[in-house]
Amino acid sequence: MVEIPSYQDKQFGSMVKAALWLVAEVGEGNIFTKAQLREAFPEVAQIDRRLRDLRDHGWRIDTSRDDPSLLQQEQRFVIRGADVWVPGKSKAPKHKASITAAQRAKVLQDDNHLCRSCGIGAGEAYEDGGGIELAKLNVSRRKVLHSDGSVEHQLITECKRCGTGGGADREVDLGALLELVESLAPLEQRLFAKWIDADQRSFSPLEKVWGIYRTLPEESRVEVAQAIDDMTG
Repeated sequence: MVEIPSYQDKQFGSMVKAALWLVAEVGEGNIFTKAQLREAFPEVAQIDRRLRDLRDHGWRIDTSRDDPSLLQQEQRFVIRGADVWVPGKSKAPKHKASITAAQRAKVLQDDNHLCRSCGIGAGEAYEDGGGIELAKLNVSRRKVLHSDGSVEHQLITECKRCGTGGGADREVDLGALLELVESLAPLEQRLFAKWIDADQRSFSPLEKVWGIYRTLPEESRVEVAQAIDDMTG
């Protein structure tokens, strides 16, 4: 039997260390908590994300969304995947090298020619006062975590600025989002459905007022607060 390295070996990256820790300290079929994981790697700020990266290599790690018997803070190490500590096996799975013109056109059309991160359209100017810079749209891949623990990279429209700012590292926890939607009240679900149909959010008068208020200087905020007191007092 080949000896498995120590998860404390400094030559390995965070994902490999997390894999070795699961094998050495948890064992397949057993439960661990996020607190135990973070305690084992106090120096790694995003050890949770590195653990999730193992799913790209065939490792199955269930959460309470996958296994209702688990508590929210618990996870189960179900199946060990590729030996990512072996040279050459820790590389992320390769995606198709290029996106075809037909794929790109379809994604842009499906996304209404808008950046799905910031909402800007092609040729529009950014509203940050940093000079005139017109948005350019690209089609990139985004990591999606499904409720069953599987991982998929889906195509999405993104502007050049958002992509440069770390868009490739973004990931979507679809299972968590669906749980949040399910927890909404029926009226909120219907409102959310309308936003989906329109592909935009409509703001109520109260939300518009709040949006303006929170941009005010402190003296003006005090003045508004006093006016509200007078109106409601």
